Amino acid sequence: MAKKVKVNIFEDMREALRDVAAYGRGEAVNLRVTSIPSRPKAISPREIRRIRLALQASQPLFARYLNVSTNAVRSWEQGTRRPRQAALKLLVIAKKDPKALLVA
Repeated sequence: MAKKVKVNIFEDMREALRDVAAYGRGEAVNLRVTSIPSRPKAISPREIRRIRLALQASQPLFARYLNVSTNAVRSWEQGTRRPRQAALKLLVIAKKDPKALLVA
């Protein structure tokens, strides 16, 4: 049978708040700090087409690179839909380095 461990949540929270305050003052604290990048900005239909053409890919092939449907790519390029989440992140990466889609 597992041994029960008594946890004092109030004290744990209090200690955590002390650590956060110390970190805010610039003191050395044993904390793991994670920076989360901001969401990518929207990409225009013209930019999406430029990325695809930089790869010399047809819409169906480009769709396979991004793991989306051909209809999605067509809609993005026509401006009727916008890429979201993972597809948008991949497009931002491809905008900086189009060949990055080919490596994965």
